[in-house]
Amino acid sequence: MRELKRLREDANLTQEEMVDALTTLAKRLFDERRIGKKLPTFTVRQLSKWESKEPPPWPHPGTRAVLAAYWRRPVEELGLRPRVAESGGGPVVLTPVPLISQEPAAGPLLVATSPAPLADEAPPPWLAETSTGTGRSGEWRIVPEEVEFLSAAADDNYAIDQQFGANRLWRPTRAHLLWVHHMIDRGIYDDALGQQLHALAGKLTTSLGWFCYDAGLQDKARQYFSEALNAANYTSDDVLASRTLSNMSRQAVDLNKGREAVRFAKLGQRHAELWDAPTRVIALLAIREAQGYARLGDTFNCDAAIKRAWQEWERGNDERDPDWALFLNLAELTCLEGMCRLDLGQTARAQALLAQSEALQDAAHSRNRGMCLGRLSVAAVENGDVDHGLAAATEALRLVEAGMSSTRTASQLKIVHNGMIPHQRARGVGDLLEQIRAHVA
Repeated sequence: MRELKRLREDANLTQEEMVDALTTLAKRLFDERRIGKKLPTFTVRQLSKWESKEPPPWPHPGTRAVLAAYWRRPVEELGLRPRVAESGGGPVVLTPVPLISQEPAAGPLLVATSPAPLADEAPPPWLAETSTGTGRSGEWRIVPEEVEFLSAAADDNYAIDQQFGANRLWRPTRAHLLWVHHMIDRGIYDDALGQQLHALAGKLTTSLGWFCYDAGLQDKARQYFSEALNAANYTSDDVLASRTLSNMSRQAVDLNKGREAVRFAKLGQRHAELWDAPTRVIALLAIREAQGYARLGDTFNCDAAIKRAWQEWERGNDERDPDWALFLNLAELTCLEGMCRLDLGQTARAQALLAQSEALQDAAHSRNRGMCLGRLSVAAVENGDVDHGLAAATEALRLVEAGMSSTRTASQLKIVHNGMIPHQRARGVGDLLEQIRAHVA
């Protein structure tokens, strides 16, 4: 028996009563702007199909949100699955459960409780409770300025990552996250500030996952990405879900998990629909999907996803563009397409795109430029253009020596090193190989 039917029967509800309850809840969520632009409708015939048809129809986004909110669990746990769901390893990503405004309710609909904090031991001793507001002795009242300060610190770390790489950022970000969880668990705050705290925890968690990924700590990165999706699920934060799934898709490519990368990118696109994401975000998720297909060697679907990415990007900027998507400028999208072409074995096309991207790169953002130079060097060497490969690798190495700290860039230089070995008798190659070994061996 499908879980949806079992739950209904356990609650002693007829299908007609269930439809009435879902219709009432849908109107409430719609009025509260917790679901999208169109009010979902429910019928007995529709419910019967969800309960008995094999496979069951996959509900529309607004309908899924209502079902998830009513039963307090993702619709996947009710026995419903996307028609084209892909299996494979990696974290299970579930449809978010919307938060419901506080008001008396009977039956299955209840307000969610706080999620468990990160799987760390008790906070360190230096996380002492401090009195930051007035009130009874021993109270720790959180004030908006504290949350704003920590949010600004998270933005600062993200900007540093874009400029210099993340090898030295994951530890302080983890400390900030532990402190935010401590505030959530021990502090006193109203509902509005509570929402901000949970949103900040999600923001820090997905950043921490990205920083660990850039630092080469892949297991930690996957753990924090999963935590960020849990936070998105608790707060019904589709923006956080889109960002996290984009990050997970990029990591999956580097782990040679092309199918997982495509799956995460498509899930990110589903979440993007729920918050009517601006075109830059849609372009980012499309190019992530393309990267997954490229790693699989699927030229047809990769080309289609690249075309979508450029079409969306060319629609221009939007005042709603989130900070985490602003890096996707002309240079970066060109670079990401070049990376796809390289994975597809189109070395000449990849070299041309990566050279074009490198010329457009902002010199102040050394991590992104270093990644581009590393890929350009690999493409040039594979294309038989050793001189240009040598020049690109030398410039990337100069950035490393100047303090750019990204394990991903170092990994690219190792690939360059191995590709250059057959050409080590060429002028300058031997010296470059020694320098790479000295810095990134």
